[in-house]
Amino acid sequence: MTVQTQAYADTVVRQRDEIAALYGDVDFTIVPERLDDAATRDDERFRRHKDATDRVFDRPDLIERVRNYTMTGDRVADAYAALIPVHGFRTLVDMLDAACERGVENVEDAPPELVAFIRSMEDTPGWVDMDLVARGAEAERIPMATATPFAIRGAFLATFLNKYAALPMTMTGTLSDEAARKRVFETASFFTATTLPGALDRHGKGFQAAAKVRLMHSMVRYHLLSSGTWDVATYGIPIPQVDQMPAGTIGTFFLSARLLAKGQTEFTPEQKATVELARYRCFLLGLPEDLLGDTPQEIVDLLTARHITLREGYDDEICGSLVRGTMGVDLFDRSSVQGRIHSWLEDGFSRFVLVSNFLRGEKERAAEIGITFERKHKVAAAFAAVAVFGRTMVYRVGLRLPGIGGFVDRRLNARLAHLLDSYGHADFVTDPGRYRLAADAA
Repeated sequence: MTVQTQAYADTVVRQRDEIAALYGDVDFTIVPERLDDAATRDDERFRRHKDATDRVFDRPDLIERVRNYTMTGDRVADAYAALIPVHGFRTLVDMLDAACERGVENVEDAPPELVAFIRSMEDTPGWVDMDLVARGAEAERIPMATATPFAIRGAFLATFLNKYAALPMTMTGTLSDEAARKRVFETASFFTATTLPGALDRHGKGFQAAAKVRLMHSMVRYHLLSSGTWDVATYGIPIPQVDQMPAGTIGTFFLSARLLAKGQTEFTPEQKATVELARYRCFLLGLPEDLLGDTPQEIVDLLTARHITLREGYDDEICGSLVRGTMGVDLFDRSSVQGRIHSWLEDGFSRFVLVSNFLRGEKERAAEIGITFERKHKVAAAFAAVAVFGRTMVYRVGLRLPGIGGFVDRRLNARLAHLLDSYGHADFVTDPGRYRLAADAA
C-alpha cells in the first residue's frame, strides 16, 4: 500500500497540542495495529468484493484520508470533555443541555469550549441543502416507524464484530443487560427523533441529541485515554471518526451498493433527499465532508476504504460477549400477548439483519459467536418482513391520497412519538463510575 510510510496529516498531529488533556500522551508517530497498512488487493478477505476493493486501491488518496481519520477524534467536543476535571461530568452535561435548549449565549459562565462546540453545530456548511434534509426526514419517517423497531438490534450488533472498533463498548461497562438495552434504545431514539418535524432545527430535539451523543463519545475518549489501560499502539484513538462513519451512513451504503449493482450511478430525487438527511445528521455528529459522499460510488468507496484499512480481528471476550449480551436481553415488555409477539418478530428479524447484511449470510460464522438462525427465527423474520412491507405500503399510499393524506401524516407522527416513548428517555451520557478499566479488559 502506497501510504504505509507516510506521516499523518498535520491536522491529526496537532490534536496533541490543541487538546493536551486528551492527547498529550499520544504518540502520533505510531501506526496502530488496527490500521492494516500492509493490506493488498490480493488479500483473501477482499475476494468477495474484488472490484470494489480494486477501485479503492487505485485511489491512494482515499486510503490516506481514512488512515488520517483513524487517528482523529472530535476537536470541539473533545476540548469540552477535557473540562471534566474543572467542572465535573454532570455539570458539563447540564450546561450542554441548557445551551441546546436556550442558546449558549444564555448559559451563565459558559466556557469558551462550550461556545465553540455549539457554534460549530450551528454553522451549517454550504454543502448541506436544508430543503433536501427536510424532505429526507419526511420520507425517512416511514422506515423509522415500520422497520427500525424490528431491525435496530441487528444493525447495532454489527458494530461489535471487530475487536478494534468494539473495545470501547466493553471497557465502558456495556455488557450488562440493562446497559445493552439502554444503548440499543438510545441508538433507535436518536435516529427516530431526527425524522420528526422540526427535530433538526436549531432548537429541535434531534439537534440536542446529536450534541449529547458527541459529548458522550468525547467523554469515553477522555476517560479511556487517561485511564492508563488504553493501548494506542494496538487500538489507536478510541471511537475515531472512521468508526462513527458506518453508523451514520450504513443505510445509504446499502442503497448505493444496490444502485451500482444495477448499473445506476445517480440517486433519484427521493433517494437524494434521504442521503442529504444522513449527511446533515453526520455533520451534527461531528463528521467532516471528507467522509460523507454524495454519490453512490463515493459512498461505497468510502466505506470500502474503511474496510480495507481496518484489520480483521475477532476476540470472543470482547466481541462475543457484546453480541451475546445484546442479543440475549429482552428489549420489549413480554407481559402481554402483543408484547410477546412483537418480541418474537423482533428477535427473528434482528438475527436476519445481522446474518444477511453483516455476516454475509454465513450461519456457521454466526453460530461461532453465539447467534443461531434456525427455522423458528426464519419464520419470525418472514412474518416481520410482511408486517414491515404492509405498514410501509399503507403509509406510502395513504400519504398520497387526497382527503386522508393529512390524517395519515398525523398518524405517522403519532406512531413515531409512541415508539420514542417505548424506547424510554435517552440520556446520551456515559457514566465513568461504571467503567471497566482493568488491564485485562484492554
